[in-house]
Amino acid sequence: MSKVLLLNGSAHRNGCTATALDEMIRVFEAEGVETELVQAGSHDIRGCISCGRCSETGRCVFDDLVNEIAPVFEEADGLVIGSPVYYGSPNGNLISLLDRLFYSTPFPKHMKVGAAVVSCRRGGNTASFDVLNKYFTISGMPVASSTYWNQVHGFTADDVKKDAEGLQTMRNLARNMSFMIKAFADAREKYGYPEVEREFFTSFPDGK
Repeated sequence: MSKVLLLNGSAHRNGCTATALDEMIRVFEAEGVETELVQAGSHDIRGCISCGRCSETGRCVFDDLVNEIAPVFEEADGLVIGSPVYYGSPNGNLISLLDRLFYSTPFPKHMKVGAAVVSCRRGGNTASFDVLNKYFTISGMPVASSTYWNQVHGFTADDVKKDAEGLQTMRNLARNMSFMIKAFADAREKYGYPEVEREFFTSFPDGK
């Protein structure tokens, strides 16, 4: 069975972001896609210090939630990252987690389906959306889209439940993501995944 890992980057377990993710989970279950939701935003997660130890050990030197969810991420066929908007950006704890999770894990993310979800009261949504999508696009992860940008609006969970278009966007996103995961699995059996080249790493060490 296909599986999707969902990260709630909000500190509020039952807040606006959770409401959006719950709407997706109901669709995933109807589509026969297994889900695992991780409450990430309430953890005390420090940022990457660029020590390079993960290249030797295959795991982050800071043994916290990052190392706990790494095996789940490896097993999953898709990843949904949900976050509230703080000053036009995702939650800082979530950013620290994602920096370390994506950098420290040696397994390929290639062709895992990614989707970013943001919740906001009014503004800062598309800027936060762009930040989260960059984790997917640097990792060879196809990005799932919907019938609008993947966002809900509201100051409370009850507000979000009144955002009919936002919740509709979440349902369509989950359907599209389920389809992509299943289609990629079929294509892998028929064609195999695309070749990934890793020979070149241009850093201009000669200063030119």
